[in-house]
Amino acid sequence: MQPKDLIGFLGVVEKLKCNTRHSWTSSGRHESVAEHSWRLSLFAMLCADEYPDLDMNKVVRMCIIHDLGEAITGDVPSFEKTETNEMTEKEAWDTLLAMLPAPYAGEFAALYAEMEAKKTPEAQLYKALDNMEAVVSHNEASLDTWVPLEYELNLTYGEENAAWSPYTKALRAYLAAQTKNKIRR
Repeated sequence: MQPKDLIGFLGVVEKLKCNTRHSWTSSGRHESVAEHSWRLSLFAMLCADEYPDLDMNKVVRMCIIHDLGEAITGDVPSFEKTETNEMTEKEAWDTLLAMLPAPYAGEFAALYAEMEAKKTPEAQLYKALDNMEAVVSHNEASLDTWVPLEYELNLTYGEENAAWSPYTKALRAYLAAQTKNKIRR
């Protein structure tokens, strides 16, 4: 990749460090999209021993790139996301892919398609961890940052995506127990 193209692309996706999510950090500030993606990638790396038959390099790559479109669109909380938001984010993806030369554009497009289809174990693991990282963040944040629907949502968010694997199912159950304890306190 030519230096100008590489630095240009990095300049666009730098907005992931600036664009905030609905989630808050334990120190009381909004979390950036980049922070979420970083911790999600680490989360996946730390689950590698639980999935010896999966291509964990692919899972980590999915985690790294999964929210790239939000560099252009910003983050929309899942409970507010509409079909129009999804289409706008897909268009942002296409804009970013057009900035990349082969083979990167092809690799990113293939990963994106696999993540969207959620048919492979790698894509299923990425999606389950993505949902659970959001729950972890909410559990770490102060309750006064939660909107009313999150008291229920944090108990169930991503359950269907965690159901495919005994380990992700156990992780999700653990997070639900943490949520209940947080609300009780």
